[in-house]
Amino acid sequence: MLGFTGVWKDGAGKGHPVTIHGSGMGMPSLSIYANELIRDYGAKTLIRIGSAGAMQDRVKLRDIVLAQTASTLSTPSRGMFRELNFAPCADFGLLRAAHAAAMARDIPTHVGGIYSSDVFYDERPDLNDQLTRHGVLAVEMEAAELYILAARYGVRALAVLTISDHLLTHEALPASDRQSSFGDMVQVALHAAFA
Repeated sequence: MLGFTGVWKDGAGKGHPVTIHGSGMGMPSLSIYANELIRDYGAKTLIRIGSAGAMQDRVKLRDIVLAQTASTLSTPSRGMFRELNFAPCADFGLLRAAHAAAMARDIPTHVGGIYSSDVFYDERPDLNDQLTRHGVLAVEMEAAELYILAARYGVRALAVLTISDHLLTHEALPASDRQSSFGDMVQVALHAAFA
């Protein structure tokens, strides 16, 4: 999996070392890379940036979702918790800084719970209905395991997501927009990491 380390210069021109690293798709893949980045390379702050599908009418395409919590049916860590439904959450300092960065840039942003799914092509409309009914903002595939690993190792984690699809309206961004128009999410994540 590719990773690149460089320097990001903030608005004041100060350089900050940053590693951008792929995580693959899904919680099992992310779990491998996050474990190794934390354990073998000493990573202390991990911010997932990526796309998500909106689950609420008020959340629109290209809006940013800051995942305060991440619900899931299962994760690679499920065997460790057994009967306990562990509730993984974001680092509050990162969450607060990301929200402030988004507000300073007038980026439409939502903060709340998301759902980390094990499957890309969903076959549980009944579950989606309940998640929507209970205010879950969006669905993606990695954050719950990231938050669990952050709790286990005592490091900071946050998921900053851009809405690329909408489960209720069936709107979707074309592939070209997914590759080139998610810059706001990246800037929010970088400002949060070094706030």
